[in-house]
Amino acid sequence: MDFLLDTEQRDFAASLHAMLTAADTPSVVRDWSRGDHASGRALWSRIAEAGVFALVVPEAYEGLGPRPLELALAFVELGRHAVPGPLVETVTAATLLTSLDDTGPAKRLLPALAAGETMATVARDHGYALDGEVAGIRLSLTAEGLRLAPGHGPVRPSLDPARRLTPLDPGGELLTAHPPTAAALTIARLTTAAQALGTGLALLDRTVSYVKQRTQFGAPIGSFQAVKHQLADATIALEFARPLVFGAALTMTEEDVAAAKVTACEAAYRTARTALQLHGAIGYTAEYDLSLWLTKARALRTAWGSPDECRDTVLSGGRRW
Repeated sequence: MDFLLDTEQRDFAASLHAMLTAADTPSVVRDWSRGDHASGRALWSRIAEAGVFALVVPEAYEGLGPRPLELALAFVELGRHAVPGPLVETVTAATLLTSLDDTGPAKRLLPALAAGETMATVARDHGYALDGEVAGIRLSLTAEGLRLAPGHGPVRPSLDPARRLTPLDPGGELLTAHPPTAAALTIARLTTAAQALGTGLALLDRTVSYVKQRTQFGAPIGSFQAVKHQLADATIALEFARPLVFGAALTMTEEDVAAAKVTACEAAYRTARTALQLHGAIGYTAEYDLSLWLTKARALRTAWGSPDECRDTVLSGGRRW
């Protein structure tokens, strides 16, 4: 596939990158991890003003979408800057609501999601939902159907402190007994893959900068052949994942998206391990900003489908949720 981003798409990604760079996202992430959501909500509103969440909402519900390629571009930048919050879950919830036979809930809930006025989260099979305490729309997806959960339980610890997990209260309004899960899983995996790609790129950039500064035996460690090889391997893995993510956004088939998800998440995870090794002991400390991306790379690896589950989807020619 001969594919190049056009000027408008490149400018969109660049504007998001500039806005998020100026937002001091590490401090926002640390606030969010402590349960202080004020700065995170403010950043969420700015992301919505840039049109990110409207990209998944159809024009009939005051959105701009569906535009999966632009959405993938946006999520690369969100991952690059470690933006906290139920990002994937919000676009997944929007996809579920858009696909309902009854348009009533969509008309009631989607405009607020597109405008960034509220966040959404999704729990599957009575599992934990991400950021249930801050989401205004909580969807519970079980064998009985799709429901609007009336509330949430206590926050549970997570590998990534910024990914705050909560159980959802049972019951609530039944939206449909036959939810359109395939489209929702596809968008969830695509945006997770894009977010992981951005996470890996941030880890690589920070590690390259670090090895140029840290010296041993009177020379920067980045000049050592072994260090160059590790960084080259990480670069190749991420650059191989990039076209798979954008190509999957064009086709939006279950197989292509699953392949992109496993490739991008494995590349980010490999880059995280390389970053940790090359930073040495400082990489283990929670106070050092690198940890914000390290834990996210590990968490995204299994979010919305483990590597084995995604490989099974590719090999079986598509598998429903």
